[in-house]
Amino acid sequence: MTAPSRRKLTAACKTLAAADPALGRAYEELGVPEWRVGDPCYAALCRLIAYQQLSTKAAGTIWGRTEAMFGEVTPEAVLAADPEEIRACGMSRPKVRHMVSIAEAMTTGLLDLERVCASDLDLARKELVSVKGIGPWTAELFLLYSVGAMDAFPVGDVGLMEAHKLLSEAETRMEIKEFTAHAACWQPYRGVAAHLLWGWINDRRAKAAQPSPQP
Repeated sequence: MTAPSRRKLTAACKTLAAADPALGRAYEELGVPEWRVGDPCYAALCRLIAYQQLSTKAAGTIWGRTEAMFGEVTPEAVLAADPEEIRACGMSRPKVRHMVSIAEAMTTGLLDLERVCASDLDLARKELVSVKGIGPWTAELFLLYSVGAMDAFPVGDVGLMEAHKLLSEAETRMEIKEFTAHAACWQPYRGVAAHLLWGWINDRRAKAAQPSPQP
């Protein structure tokens, strides 16, 4: 998958900056965000599942073990494996069941990732979430990273809500329903807004983690 062009991202960022002062500040400080890119494949879905509800460090360790076990994480390899061996990598039982369910859907043709990539965004969403193990959050991130959909949006992502709160200098973070309604004004560039917010808060955290200069 290739990310949206820099020209498209720049135009989208300018539109978002005009629509929302918080995004305007993020764009002013960060510039055009780097688009997160992934391959539109089974392994990308499994990786997203591995990272659910875990810290980046812990999930990265578990996913690294999983990749080392399989060499290449494919539907056929997962269906042929002993589920307990996958669990030994650190995957929970529900996550292993999700990996198996998605593998079955792909081998039977219920889920066709080439079709997903070529589909209208709403149809792509429907096909993904029709598979047990692929929830809305996973579907939206796959559409963002592996399809490059500029309006895909992971509703309820805490990092996005926290970044927007900080940029808005608000005392409290919006609730999910309120934040989702607010994000409607970012269409058709909600995915670009997500990258702006993630990029800004990650940059802020990285700067905060840097040691203070010695006198």
